[in-house]
Amino acid sequence: MSDTTTISVSGDAQYDITVGRGILSTLGDVLPPDARKVLIVHPPTLSAQAESLRAHLGGDRQVLLAEIPDAEQGKRIEVASFCWQVMGQSDFTRNDVVIGFGGGAVTDLAGFVAATWLRGVAVVQVPTTVLGMVDAAVGGKTGINTNEGKNLVGAFWPPTAVICDLDLLDTLSRHETVAGYAEVVKAGFIWAPEILDLIEADHEAATDPRSDAFRRTIELAIDMKAKVVSDDFREAGLREILNYGHTLGHAIEHAERYRWRHGAAISVGMVFAAELSRLAGRLPDAAAQRHRDILTTLGLPTTYRAGAWATLKATMQRDKKTRSGMLRFIVLDDIARPTVLQAPDESLLFAAYQEVGA
Repeated sequence: MSDTTTISVSGDAQYDITVGRGILSTLGDVLPPDARKVLIVHPPTLSAQAESLRAHLGGDRQVLLAEIPDAEQGKRIEVASFCWQVMGQSDFTRNDVVIGFGGGAVTDLAGFVAATWLRGVAVVQVPTTVLGMVDAAVGGKTGINTNEGKNLVGAFWPPTAVICDLDLLDTLSRHETVAGYAEVVKAGFIWAPEILDLIEADHEAATDPRSDAFRRTIELAIDMKAKVVSDDFREAGLREILNYGHTLGHAIEHAERYRWRHGAAISVGMVFAAELSRLAGRLPDAAAQRHRDILTTLGLPTTYRAGAWATLKATMQRDKKTRSGMLRFIVLDDIARPTVLQAPDESLLFAAYQEVGA
C-alpha cells in the first residue's frame, strides 16, 4: 500500500476521507463492526470489481450487489425503489451498511437510498471517478433527479467514511478524467488558487492520474470541500460557494437530458458566472479571461447554444438554489473571493449569457 492522506470532516458530521493508492483493500476496516449485511451499489462497468469486493468483504457478512444504470440514468426514483426492494427482501436493519461504488451519480443514489431506508442506515462511499472523489462522495449531499430538474429530491446524509483509491482512476479515458476535473478547477477558482497555478504550469501533468501534480490538486479540492462542509453541513451559509457555475450548469444538463457530462456543463456555467461577476463590476477582466484560458486548455467547453437562454432561465427558476422566486448566483469578487449575487437584473443575466452563447 502506498502512503495515504487522511482529510477529516468535522462539525455535525464527522468522518475521514482517505486518499492513496492500493487502499481499496482497507474497505472492510471502515465498515460498521456490527453490520451483518452489506449492499454494494454499482454501475454495470464495475460489475467484475463489485464481485471481487463481495468476495473480499464476505465471511460472516451477507454481501449483496445492486447493479444500477450508469451516469444520471441511475439517479431515478425507480432505481432507488429497486435498491429498497433488495434491502427489504434481505431484511436490512439499521445496523447494516450501503456502499456506493462508482462515480458521482452512483454515490448520490447510494447515499439517498441509505438516508431513506429505515430513516437512515450507514453508507460508505468508494468513488471511482475524479468527480466522485472531489465532489459527490464528500459532504453528505444525496439526491435523485426528476423530470423537473436535477437533485430536486434528496437528503443530507453523511457517509461513515470515504475511500479514494487513485488506482481506480488509471483506467479512465482522458475524456472522463478531464470532465470530472472541472470540479477541481472550480475549487481553484473559489478557494485554492494553487490548483490553477499547477494547471497553468503543466496541464498535462495536472490531469494525469499517475502524477504528483494530479494527486496534489485532488487533495486540495477534497480538503477545500471538507473544510466548507465542516463549517456548514446543510448549506445554510458558506457551503453555497460550492454552487459556483452550477446554477446554469444544471440547467444545461437538464436541457441536454443529461447527455452532457456534468463537468462539461459546469465548465460553461463557470464561464457564465465569471462573466456575470465581471459585468456586475466585481471581477477583474483578467480573472474572467483566466477562466476561459484554463478551461479551454483542458479541452472543456466554454460556450453553449445562443438561442437557449429562455429555456435555461425557466429551468433555473425551478432550481433548489432559488429563494422566494429570486435567482441566486455564486459570483467572484476576485479569485478565491466568492460571494452571493441575489436577484440580478434580467438585462445583466442576458448580457452575461451572450458571452457564452455560440
